Amino acid sequence: MEELQEKSLSPRESVKIEIPQATTKFGELDENLQLAIRCAAEKKAEKMIALDLRPIASFTEFFVICSAANQRQVQAIADEISEQVKKQLRQSPVRIEGYSGAEWVLLDYGDFVFHVFDKDARDFYDLERLWLDAAKVDIPENL
Repeated sequence: MEELQEKSLSPRESVKIEIPQATTKFGELDENLQLAIRCAAEKKAEKMIALDLRPIASFTEFFVICSAANQRQVQAIADEISEQVKKQLRQSPVRIEGYSGAEWVLLDYGDFVFHVFDKDARDFYDLERLWLDAAKVDIPENL
């Protein structure tokens, strides 16, 4: 009995295990999502990442998260995405939230949700940390 108590009182060792995540290729995405990502890149969106939520969420398939330098750029990125997707693919967002405040604009297209943040809001909400277990999409750097 004493041996068991001694073992249970000894300090536990912690080990960090990194689990390699699969990535989704950009070419495998729907054309509307590819177009939205290209539009954001054309408007100089910063630190853009796309997360594949299909295995872990039922409300949407992908999140795209990007930053902008200021509120004007946040709105410009959101405008470009919504205008080009509507013009080229005849699809409008199901809803747009946060446009007037322009700290965090959410464009919900059903199959994907595009988040455009100003720097402070992105750091504060830290969606990447909340969805850490989602696979990443390989976004080409030359968009």
